[in-house]
Amino acid sequence: MWTLVLRGGARVAVVAAEWCDAFGVVTRGRVQLELRDGEPGPVLGRDAGFWLRGTGVRALRNPGRRTARVRIVTPRAGTVTCQATHPVRPVTE
Repeated sequence: MWTLVLRGGARVAVVAAEWCDAFGVVTRGRVQLELRDGEPGPVLGRDAGFWLRGTGVRALRNPGRRTARVRIVTPRAGTVTCQATHPVRPVTE
């Protein structure tokens, strides 16, 4: 388990193959899902849980000014089928 920290306005790309069945829970702030076509998706608040693999989400964005935190839970070692070492890549724009 690890924590993704998104400062106000921050955005991180989601590469579906690298999330390896991870499950996220918003523990602070709000997180907006950016859909595959670039359209804004739902905004998730505190205690909202979500899967990303296979959903077509291409990025997570913090739409607010305050820092948002997402706890990421991944399967135990040995059950993961992909080789990623870290599930997100920062996007520079």
